[in-house]
Amino acid sequence: MSSKKYVYDFAEGNASMRSLLGGKGANLAEMTGLGIPVPPGFIATTEACVYYSTHGAYPEGLGEEIEAHLRALEKQTGKTLGDPSNPLLLSIRSGAVFSMPGMMDTILNLGLNDETVEGLARGTGNPRFAYDSYRRFISMFGDVVMGVDPQLFEDALTAKKEEAAAALDTDLSAEDLEDLTLRFKSILAENTGEQFPADALKQLHMAVVAVFRSWDNHRAKVYRRQEGIPDDLGTAVNVQTMVFGNKGETSGTGVAFTRDPSTGENRFYGEFLMNAQGEDVVAGVRHPRPLEELRDVMPEVLDQLYAIRDKLENHYRDMQDIEFTIEDGKLFMLQTRNGKRTAPAALRCAVDMVGEGLITKEVALARVDASQLDQLLHPRLDPKAKYEILTTGLGASPGAAVGRVVFDADEAEERGSRGEKVILVRWETNPDDIHGLIQAQGVITSHGGMTSHAAVVARAMGKPCIAGAQDLKIDTVAQEVRVGDKVIKAGDWISMDGASGKVILGQAKLTEASIDENVNTVLSWADDVRRLGVRTNADTPEDAKKAREFGAEGIGLCRTEHMFMQEERLPHVRNMIMSETVEEREEHLAKLLPFQREDFQGIFRAMEGLPVTIRLLDPPLHEFLPNYTEVMLELERLRLTGASAEEVAKQEQLAGKVKSLSEANPMLGTRGCRLGIQWPEIYAMQVRAIMEAACDILAESGKTPHVEIMIPLVGFQQELKLMRELTERIAAEVLAERKVNVDYKVGTMIEVPRAALTANEVAAYADFFSFGTNDLTQMTLGFSRDDAEGKFLTHYLRTDLLKANPFEKLDQDGVGQLVAMAVQKGRSVKPELKTGICGEHGGEPSSVKFCHRTGLNYVSCSPYRVPLARLAAAQAVLEEKAAAKVGD
Repeated sequence: MSSKKYVYDFAEGNASMRSLLGGKGANLAEMTGLGIPVPPGFIATTEACVYYSTHGAYPEGLGEEIEAHLRALEKQTGKTLGDPSNPLLLSIRSGAVFSMPGMMDTILNLGLNDETVEGLARGTGNPRFAYDSYRRFISMFGDVVMGVDPQLFEDALTAKKEEAAAALDTDLSAEDLEDLTLRFKSILAENTGEQFPADALKQLHMAVVAVFRSWDNHRAKVYRRQEGIPDDLGTAVNVQTMVFGNKGETSGTGVAFTRDPSTGENRFYGEFLMNAQGEDVVAGVRHPRPLEELRDVMPEVLDQLYAIRDKLENHYRDMQDIEFTIEDGKLFMLQTRNGKRTAPAALRCAVDMVGEGLITKEVALARVDASQLDQLLHPRLDPKAKYEILTTGLGASPGAAVGRVVFDADEAEERGSRGEKVILVRWETNPDDIHGLIQAQGVITSHGGMTSHAAVVARAMGKPCIAGAQDLKIDTVAQEVRVGDKVIKAGDWISMDGASGKVILGQAKLTEASIDENVNTVLSWADDVRRLGVRTNADTPEDAKKAREFGAEGIGLCRTEHMFMQEERLPHVRNMIMSETVEEREEHLAKLLPFQREDFQGIFRAMEGLPVTIRLLDPPLHEFLPNYTEVMLELERLRLTGASAEEVAKQEQLAGKVKSLSEANPMLGTRGCRLGIQWPEIYAMQVRAIMEAACDILAESGKTPHVEIMIPLVGFQQELKLMRELTERIAAEVLAERKVNVDYKVGTMIEVPRAALTANEVAAYADFFSFGTNDLTQMTLGFSRDDAEGKFLTHYLRTDLLKANPFEKLDQDGVGQLVAMAVQKGRSVKPELKTGICGEHGGEPSSVKFCHRTGLNYVSCSPYRVPLARLAAAQAVLEEKAAAKVGD
């Protein structure tokens, strides 16, 4: 027999043994120690499951340990497993380290067979109860252990009720249920080629193996991937004496929460059924009754439940989700765990429990899931509503929306501006679509990913976005989209959930975003704790104003290219690109200068002296020109319709320019600082606009704007040197003209791996580094963002080759090491070098915590993710303190 211990009695464990006994087992042991009535039992550990998952067999000694603990349990209860005269019946339940409700398997009433069911009937004087328990056991065992389709048992039950003219299961007689057990055993034999095992000990070992196997079932894997739970933890198996809620009207079962899980209100909330077993409540077989109605049935039991509720909350100092059974008027607790709750409930519980003295502010901050704050800032699907899912894409920007399908940005703008609710459905969006995005309720694309144009802009505007929904076959000519055999026409209603990526037919019911004083309270606590600054990515005064409302302490990324796409500016931009000489280019840039200056004035005004980091033009110039195919089609049309020679020549010139600017891989081509070096007059105009705007705001308000000018896509020290010299020269000219002094900083985005590797050289010409982790991820991993998401990356995630999408969560082991190296190298030259992150990772909790550990000064994210980043930054400090305490 192995010296390693794989099985623990409830009395041997406690809550601190969660990693070994699983959450359910550890809490059953803890409740046993607290003197709460818990049916006795024992636990096979998570280590045993991990061994089984690896080897396909019990570890040495496990079988013997299980049987030794079974004998002790038989002695404790005075009953024997498989004894026809006084049978011991067991429940076999999973219990993972982290709660995975419904993802793994349970077997109840184990130990019944044709002989013990008779003994149970005689011992209780209740044959109906005995055969009800037996038919439940056969169907559960057949499903979970032997792989029989559970619907076959359900169909047989329905047929029996029809024969007996029974409306409910409880209307079936003992004879009906006895006949049903025979039918169930026949179904099992027909579908497995095996007989139902009568040996109770064999049943037990088969059930333990089945629960071990359920750790690796599909739904469990999907849930773990969604929740970020490691695959190597395993589940414990809880073997517990059965107590019965289905003995009659003096027995029952229920589920309750010590506080309302939807609102967080401090009231006992739950449901129960009399004459039922646990699965009847959650499966909806019968309509459960509100917990308070138990006072009309068994007031003394409800009083006992209230006392246990108070004891558990005071002990665990958190809202508990409990399961209970009443057998012949006696109460037993079957489970307690920290209850799942909505975002509003989580915040209210945290604030109220601090007020009640139950927990500290630090505990409250650690307890709130940062991602739940994101949910609060957007409308959500009503969790109680039913809806038909058309397809699922990438949940690129949270929130839910309902609208009529439109396929064109112009139409979205026109109809949206009239107050119509529309959802823009596109193959992918580009900067030309910004006007349509503004007026749409949300956007769905069949191409692109989490950092695509649609996703980035939607997050900045707080609009829901689903990207990469590849099942959508969009036909803009026919004005329809197909998914399989379903056809959705322009103007049809659809709904969307930007958090889960669900595209839904028709008008789904939504719940409005709810921001209340609890959010502000928790965030104020976070601000007292965190060291990491939180800025926003904002391109307009409206975005900046919204971000400040959410607590942003500056702008970490202002993208100037979005400003060029507005209707009155785009012609000047295109004329500038088409120019053949520097003089022509400067003439058109001069017309853009007032627009740019006005843009920056608005942003400086909104930020009122807080730092504003403005990135000079980044994308390749061809993005501001029409699509080459469209240009050639128009050229052919002009030729065929007899247009003037002048018109044809002009279109030919446009076609030539578009072709000359096209690149095989534009993301690695002429963009960023490479534009500024090749056409310095573009950056010169932008710097002049920035500095003139700063001077104007200083004159207007008396407050000096905090100006930071950022040069994008630097890979070589010399690139930044040239662009810094240009910036300083233009800035000096403006300040001399205006006869004022405005301090400013010049820095760079670290998004090219070489810049990170040579950060000590780049830092010589930088006042700050801002890590553009969207591009840094793309270039480090060799992943094209738009091509990876929705294609091979989906396969990587589904097969667990990658644990997370690196464009959603920072690849800390790869890209993160470049960030850490660049910080260290940069500060080796300039100890006070300011560093931040402005990619979308700046609003993702685990990435924010990495930024704290790496010593960055701030993170920057879209306005609607600012509250999330504030909380995550505080949690990073608390986790650091906890780790240091453990180290001591």
